[in-house]
Amino acid sequence: MKACLLDLGLGNLLSIRRGLERAGAEVTVADRDPAGRDNADVVVLPGVGAFRDGAAALERFGALLGQVREGRKPLLGICLGMQLLFSKSFEGGEYKGLDLIKGEVMLLPKSVKVPQMGWNSISATRDTPLLKGIKDYEFFYFVHSYYCRPEEDIVVAECRYGTTIPAIVKKGNIYGTQFHPEKSGRAGLIFLKNFLEDAKR
Repeated sequence: MKACLLDLGLGNLLSIRRGLERAGAEVTVADRDPAGRDNADVVVLPGVGAFRDGAAALERFGALLGQVREGRKPLLGICLGMQLLFSKSFEGGEYKGLDLIKGEVMLLPKSVKVPQMGWNSISATRDTPLLKGIKDYEFFYFVHSYYCRPEEDIVVAECRYGTTIPAIVKKGNIYGTQFHPEKSGRAGLIFLKNFLEDAKR
């Protein structure tokens, strides 16, 4: 599988690149390898930082994201990358996302420490090959201040942190994780392998 990483200029891509390579993917970075965009089997949208900056950076990937929107390529959004898949965010104002998933991105409740930073367990909300070989309530690594509230029935797994948070979403060829699989040890590696396998179908 050939994976194309979208470089938003927001965070180090090295850890997710290594994670995907360990999972068996051949990885290119969109900004540095134009051919890699065309030849990619899957697109991966990682990101840390502000929603507004991420949304602005996505504009230069319009053609590739058009292929995703048409269902021609699978896309995995990670952390901020998952949030950018949604219709809009209220982080520092109101900003439009890709609208690949209907819903909004909201600040975590004031009842908990923000950001959520560290390990949290996730539980499946439905049977999915994405969690094959991963036990229920397995721990994954999270770093985020905002969370997604989908208006569609696309949540595959969730966690609790002041409220119920979608941990994994899937809508057709669109995948998202609020956690960082590349920082989640063995379970994260299994997830990435499962994603690559599922994306072949």
